[in-house]
Amino acid sequence: MASTKITVNANGSLKIDGDFEIVDSKGNIYGLQGRTVVGLCRCGLSNNKPFCDGSHRGHLEHEAIAFDLPPKKA
Repeated sequence: MASTKITVNANGSLKIDGDFEIVDSKGNIYGLQGRTVVGLCRCGLSNNKPFCDGSHRGHLEHEAIAFDLPPKKA
């Protein structure tokens, strides 16, 4: 099993659980204050981006069902 698990929540956030760090586009590390589980916003409505604050309720519709990607291009 991987040390980090990302769960795509139906109608909600991306839940990240495990050993990870989150960095911005310049490589600066977000201070997670010891958290090993966070939710990342997928809807763009959060006031705490990139983290989910629940603002998506009623605005994000996505039934999260796993599927296989096409083969990687060479």
